[in-house]
Parts: sequence; structure tokens; C-alpha cells
Amino acid sequence: MIFSIEVLDKADLLREMDANLLPGFLRLQELTESNVTVIFLSEIVWETFRPNTGCLEPLTLYFADYSKAELQRILSSDYPEEYSAEFYASYINILLSVFYTVCRDIKELRHLAELNFIKYCEPVTKGEAKETDSHKLFRNIEPHLKRAMQTVYLREISSSQWEKMQQEDREAGQLRGLSAHAHVELPYYSKFLLIAAYLASFNPARTDKRFFLKHHGKIKKTDFSKKHEKTSNHLLGPKPFPLDRLLAILYSIVDSRVAPTANIFSQISSLVTLQLLTLVGHDDQLDAPKYKCTVSLDFMRAVARTVNFDIIRYLYDFL
Repeated sequence: MIFSIEVLDKADLLREMDANLLPGFLRLQELTESNVTVIFLSEIVWETFRPNTGCLEPLTLYFADYSKAELQRILSSDYPEEYSAEFYASYINILLSVFYTVCRDIKELRHLAELNFIKYCEPVTKGEAKETDSHKLFRNIEPHLKRAMQTVYLREISSSQWEKMQQEDREAGQLRGLSAHAHVELPYYSKFLLIAAYLASFNPARTDKRFFLKHHGKIKKTDFSKKHEKTSNHLLGPKPFPLDRLLAILYSIVDSRVAPTANIFSQISSLVTLQLLTLVGHDDQLDAPKYKCTVSLDFMRAVARTVNFDIIRYLYDFL
């Protein structure tokens, strides 16, 4: 008897394809009457892209994050030929001592390791230290890595650019918190979270189907008549929205441009800490918090431009 296995990587992309494709793969064995197993690989949990029409429920397996020792071993194997394995392993140990608490994604850690290695080698290339001077190398790179933590999941700015921006702020005496600056640089994925929060705050919930639901078909124009609306939503101010609405909008606008590997709730908490979002009362319903977006339209347009997202197209006030 012949068995076959079909492996679909980045299976969450099936959300953007024909509505029958995902249910079809889930029933491939009975449709083909053969011994075939389909394995879906995704960094998004099944609940976020389960079809609304219902389908065969897959057997879900969760893979644990790599341990620190495993990450050390894997990343150390990437050492450049011009340096010894011991020298690069020492660098990876320092890198993990800084980033392990905030990032376990091996792809991001590889990116950070490559990005910052030249800074670690700087004292060696200048002749100011030897490869064995681990203490001196650590003192040189540690402040740089701690500042570079702000660039986790951020691909359009390097850690050296971030360091330069931080230095300019300190010299100008303007380092008053990220929320006070129009040039705020957020992690790439957090920008989409903030965009989704802004849309949820300033769009009526009844318009979500119009803006975010794909393949929704035609919608009657009378559903969007503004003749009885005397004041724009931007003049009335931001409205609170539930977490599930925020996530629904997020997954609609993010598409495949960024894989949501970051911890969503951690990213939301960071936005609240930066005072870009406000957590409002939710009547003791601990599992259903509500938020409001507190940034201005000009600020939001500036953030949206950095990820090539036309936010005006998705705002009800500008229809």
C-alpha cells in the first residue's frame, strides 16, 4: 500500500485563495480515495484562518520555541569563514543574553546577528582588541545591542541608523518618549496593529464588511448613505473597540506582507505603554478588553506611509 504526504508551508496564505481550496485540502484523502496526509505549516494559529463556512477540523500540533541552548548551537553554526567558531559563538552568547527575553524567532535572531556582527568586530578590526578579549568586546557591543532591541521585527531601519537617531535626540534634548515624536519608529508588525486600531476607532463597525471582508459581493449603496450623519467621526473623536474587532481588521490588512510571528498581545501592551493606544474600562470582562487609538490623523498617515499602506482608502470619513 502506498502512502503519500503533502506538506503546505505558509498554509495561512490559503485564506487569500479560492474559498473552497482550504476545505478541499482538509478532505483530500476522502476526495481522492487514497492514503494521503496533508500537513499544514503556519506561524498563525488555526483559529485565525478557519473558514466561516465550516470544514473538517485538522489535528493541531504546537511546536515549542527553541531553548536558549538550542538557539546558541544553531546560530553559532553560521560563523563567517574569516573568524573562528569560538569567536562567533562568544558573540552569539552576548546577542542572546540581550535579545532572548524579547525574541525567540530564529529568523529574526539570525537577521539581528548578521546586522550587528560588524559592530562586535569593530575593536578587533581597529586593532584595539584581540578576539580573546571577550570582556572588552562585550562592553563595546552591549549598549549597541540594547538600543537595537527597538528594531526587533523592523526591516526598514538598521540598528546603526537607530543608534544615530537616538544620539541625535539625546544631543537635542528631545528624548521625551516615543509618543511625542512624529518620527516614531515602531516594529514593522506593530505599525499594522496601530493602523488597525486607528481604523477600528474612527470607522463605524457596520462598515467593516465594506472595507475588510474579501469576496463580500455587492453592498447596497443605501447602507453607506451619510445624509443623516451631521458630524464626521474624526470630529467626534475615537470610539472604543473590542480586541476581536482589532484582530479581525489586522488580519485583513496585513495580507502576506508580514508574517505575524510577534506575540500580538505583547505588541498591543507596548502600544498602550507608549500611549498610542488607551485601554478603556470593560466592565470586569477580563477576556474582552476594549481600546481606543489616541494618535492624530497626520501621525497615522506618516506611520502608514512607512509600510506603503493607503489608510485614507479605508477611512469612512473620506468616502
